[in-house]
Amino acid sequence: MANSNLAIDNFIPEIWSARLLVSLKKSLVYGQEGVVNRDYEGEIRQMGDTVRINSIGPITVGTYTKNTDIGNPETLTDAQTVLTIDQAKYFNFQVDDIDRAQQNPKVMDAAMQEAAYALRDAADKHIAGLYTGVAAGNKIGDDATPKEVDKTNAYELLVDLAVILTDAKVPTEGRWVVVPPWFYGTLLKDDRFIDASKAGTTEGLRNGQVGMAAGFTVLQSHNVPNASGTKYKIIAGHPIAISYAEQINKVEAYRPEKRFADAVKGLHLYGAKLVRPGAIAVLTANKKST
Repeated sequence: MANSNLAIDNFIPEIWSARLLVSLKKSLVYGQEGVVNRDYEGEIRQMGDTVRINSIGPITVGTYTKNTDIGNPETLTDAQTVLTIDQAKYFNFQVDDIDRAQQNPKVMDAAMQEAAYALRDAADKHIAGLYTGVAAGNKIGDDATPKEVDKTNAYELLVDLAVILTDAKVPTEGRWVVVPPWFYGTLLKDDRFIDASKAGTTEGLRNGQVGMAAGFTVLQSHNVPNASGTKYKIIAGHPIAISYAEQINKVEAYRPEKRFADAVKGLHLYGAKLVRPGAIAVLTANKKST
């Protein structure tokens, strides 16, 4: 009986591309819906594609007086921001025929899952790096004077981030903050922190969600920007702040010329832009030495 090769007979690029994108969306923290705005993805075909984001200026509210004509309609002001798809990451792996015969038939599924995680890390790190564009007045601490964090002040620092966003007129509903594992562990020592397991429901939990604090959905990530374990950039914000668009552009299966193996390669295209610098706040923090 002839051996059926995945690359020749069983591989349907559209299906694998869709499955990979689903796996990717399920693992993103910074890049997930509810943290960033993904409404402008459209159809991405290649590196360099652009997505145009329109925003409307403030609208004047007047006082109505009975039996009196209202004023003429005001002309809305608008602005356009361009999000460029400027990131391209790829994966390329092979599964030897002997290994595939001896292992679980789902080995290719597992490999594609690992590819999704690797792409996730790259995309999340890119989005997290946008913190450098934060509005000047929306910072707590800096590289020269990071805040020393322990159980006595972790929650208060989140409150301070919330106040910054409120002063900037950022909506309260939908706010999030992404913290490193050690900061999450510190929050667990404060009774005011509401652990996700005690929230009463698991419906609609975001990727990485670990609880609620100071009006924020608290998310945990290993990709919080830092300098070799110090000066962590803890970003708080709202989905209106960052726009993100992505596409698994190509997934191809092939048989390497010099190997008896199935190989798969794929291309992930994406771009992100901080469109509202005032809708995020950044805390620069160190774990306080004990």
